[in-house]
Amino acid sequence: MSALDWYLQINLKARHLRLLVTIDTYRNLTQVADVTHVTVPAVSKSLAELERGLGLSLFSRTAQGLVPTPYGDCLIRHAREMLTILHQARDELKALSSGTEGKVHIGMLPASASVLLPQALSILKQRSPGTNVMVTEGTTALLLPELWQGHLDLVVGRLPPPDTLGSFQEKELLEEPVTLMTGRHHPLARRKTLAWSDLRPFPWILPPVGSILRDPLERALEAHDVPLTSNYIETLSIHVARAHLQISDFIAVMAGTPTGDTAQPLHTLPLSLPRLLRPAGVLWNRNRGLTPSAQLMVACLEEAAQRLQAGLGNAPRAASSSVKGNRLHASPEAT
Repeated sequence: MSALDWYLQINLKARHLRLLVTIDTYRNLTQVADVTHVTVPAVSKSLAELERGLGLSLFSRTAQGLVPTPYGDCLIRHAREMLTILHQARDELKALSSGTEGKVHIGMLPASASVLLPQALSILKQRSPGTNVMVTEGTTALLLPELWQGHLDLVVGRLPPPDTLGSFQEKELLEEPVTLMTGRHHPLARRKTLAWSDLRPFPWILPPVGSILRDPLERALEAHDVPLTSNYIETLSIHVARAHLQISDFIAVMAGTPTGDTAQPLHTLPLSLPRLLRPAGVLWNRNRGLTPSAQLMVACLEEAAQRLQAGLGNAPRAASSSVKGNRLHASPEAT
């Protein structure tokens, strides 16, 4: 066994991991000493001992502070991952000792999971009141790196294109129709029949450039000779879109959005769009696996999808719930 192997396997402690991450965060020994409540010499001594034990220089001392060397960058990245795993183990042990069932950290993609996830959470709380959930809303670009690093257990929402995923496992849950929506007062809402050309004078509520829906939507409209006007609003917020449709003549594209909302009633335009998106589903990091609480959450998502499918009437059938176990693609940074 080499000296490096021996030190990593026998002598490396959690306090070393915390020290590395803290130094990387602040890049200044005085600030590190302040937040860790020790003296500057003590911090400097601990770092020197770690570097001596590894036989590697982890930080360069510069006028701008401590800067990680390539060795430091490598070890800091793994230190963050190991600390995340230790925190998860702590949370699970605390949950078991307190009689609760555990905690699930879920990333929710806006709009596409705004109906599915609340239904699943309701089912979860009926089955296991002691299983607690933390939900973080964000875009694919924000949530997939968090899932990859272990800060999230699951990401729920519209499944990204297959070639943009990293080492994630996915489960398709629900095919939802993509429809063109207006407020009930909209001039086109009073028309029994429509042609695509009737859409041309009106402004749009659009998903932002780079979002999953934007490019296929633009291609579908171009195929029907409906150029997007320069008068539009970009948002992923279903709440903003619904509210603005109530007071404007805008047109919005929505996936799986029910029209039977009595508080903010909407009208579905009778024009059929092709399948623009993949199904709604759930992703997790296959290299980390799922905790029992996360497995229960996935089961509740499946049940919620089945219930929602029953209410979609003539919409396409629910997607297969089988796990796409061999679907591995590029790294998550590509999203």
